[in-house]
Amino acid sequence: MSSVPNALWLSVSPILQRFNRPLISQLSQDHAVALWEYNQTPDEPITLDVAFVLLHDYLKQLKQPVHLIGHSTSAWLGMIYAQRHPERVKSLTLLSVGANLAVDWQTHYYAMFKTLPCDRHTILSQMVSTLFGRQCPFKNELLIYLLEQDLLSSPSPNTLVEQVSVTPQLVSVPLFVGGSQDDMVISPYQLNAWKPWLKSGDILWECSQGRHFFHYMNSELVGEKIRNFWQNVDQSKVDPKMFQSVS
Repeated sequence: MSSVPNALWLSVSPILQRFNRPLISQLSQDHAVALWEYNQTPDEPITLDVAFVLLHDYLKQLKQPVHLIGHSTSAWLGMIYAQRHPERVKSLTLLSVGANLAVDWQTHYYAMFKTLPCDRHTILSQMVSTLFGRQCPFKNELLIYLLEQDLLSSPSPNTLVEQVSVTPQLVSVPLFVGGSQDDMVISPYQLNAWKPWLKSGDILWECSQGRHFFHYMNSELVGEKIRNFWQNVDQSKVDPKMFQSVS
């Protein structure tokens, strides 16, 4: 398989990257999938601006557009990029992203933190159940640790002081939006609210179960859906003039 990627997985939450690996492995069976990571430092402002610039610097090096894919806030970065530089994006796949692009697990965490008289550990334990279902004590503590680290390093715009709301815009590239029917972070209502922004050929798909990290719980099924979507996009006729050397 070519070392030049034709698909790029975006990750702005490296601590949670372990939940993306099974799906990346599935997609890599017939696509050259590269991983692009951004690790925000504590001294940087909570914004996707720096990540956007670095992503653009990377994609400018490629001679062909690529399929962009990501989960939650990482996918939101892909949405922003596809809006501004569609000539470099072959398709966009958003996993666990609602019609309010800024909603993520941290939105729910901070809402609970403000309303429940509990400490951080207790609320994170509740978030583990929300995101993954009931776990054994050892795995529950491990997941609490991962979520706590993501709170410290993710460029999510949501904080205890402010929860952000961002409405989608139409993108010209083919779009796949996927979620889970039992996701309590991105509810079926939030997922189906994408319909006004879908074009002919775009896909809105719900997995029957798997919660917020449904792509981890059902990597084979999700991988099959996305590979079929990419195959249809690859087989469609694309005007080569669309991809120009744009800075």
